[in-house]
Amino acid sequence: MKFVDEAVIEVEAGKGGDGCLSFHRGPNQPKGGPDGGDGGDGGDVRLIGDAALNTLVDFRFMPRCRAESGRAGGGRDKTGGSGGTLDVRVPVGTRIIDEETDTAVGDVAVEDQAVTVAKGGARGFGNAHFKSSTNRAPRHTTPGSPGESRRLRLTLNVIADVGLLGMPNAGKSTLIARVSASRPKIADYPFTTLVPNLGVVRVGEDASFVMADVPGLIPGASSGAGLGYRFLKHLTRTRLLLHLVDTAPLDGSDPLANCRQIEEELYAYSPVFRERDVWMVATKMDLTGSGPMLARLAEAFPHRRRFATSAVTGLGLDDLTRAAMAWVSRYRMRLEGDAEFARRERELNDRVADDVRRHSIGGRRTASASRESSFG
Repeated sequence: MKFVDEAVIEVEAGKGGDGCLSFHRGPNQPKGGPDGGDGGDGGDVRLIGDAALNTLVDFRFMPRCRAESGRAGGGRDKTGGSGGTLDVRVPVGTRIIDEETDTAVGDVAVEDQAVTVAKGGARGFGNAHFKSSTNRAPRHTTPGSPGESRRLRLTLNVIADVGLLGMPNAGKSTLIARVSASRPKIADYPFTTLVPNLGVVRVGEDASFVMADVPGLIPGASSGAGLGYRFLKHLTRTRLLLHLVDTAPLDGSDPLANCRQIEEELYAYSPVFRERDVWMVATKMDLTGSGPMLARLAEAFPHRRRFATSAVTGLGLDDLTRAAMAWVSRYRMRLEGDAEFARRERELNDRVADDVRRHSIGGRRTASASRESSFG
């Protein structure tokens, strides 16, 4: 299935049913009182998280979502039926943005979470609603109000505990293939992953975490190079970052200079990432040996944890995955048991999401200006 992480859809809630104008007529009541019933409420449109989905590709073929309208009221004080709520399943991790106002509508963060994105119209009143002691034969009714209609941009941010950073060909896809059941495309030449690769890393029978290979992270990405603004939104909820350092770059470049270049892109995109934990993971140590590179990493990043690994020989992979599992377990426990910490984490996620939206707007404007200039 094709991975699609953005889609624009139009949602339209149901219109409220109109009120009815009616008077009772019976064998012994030729001029009975008003009995026009109210209409039914229009149906809402809701987006609901579904853990079985991992792409927004379905919305390429279903760009409009319309809920059912309420039915009109009837005589004999019959109330019209309400329109059914339209529930639309989306992947967990979907953020909802109003395309016209560019404001956040909601965030589907957990399975079965429901976010109402369009409210159904209110019912209209029948003439029976308006009868009183001074108005015994009202002929006034009200129509149902229209439902909300919105144009929404859906952005999918993959949800992972651990995210992988690094230059193309640093070994990110190889690492995730070695420690999980994920099988991403791997090549022996520099290229950048085009879609996120997710893998479940199992450290024990009841211990596992999700690892993500972040796509498109290349020099200049934060200003639009390569996949541009799209790459870092997949780190919105990532808790721990592993920066993979290629100790034997094919182009002969300096590994530490590459590290700084990648992190400059990271922090230029969102300064919030400075508040995330980052570990340094030296890769391809079967080619270079661990001593000199680890010493350089210790000097350049003295406050970070460091690991020497080789996906070919398996060197250091068990130590890395066990350490990551221990970190994730502590994080989960603190998230559940410390309300203040959980609040701060939500704030961090919201700040990263705001940066994602800001870069998304800039990226679309740049693309639009480029298209206009090409036709000018």
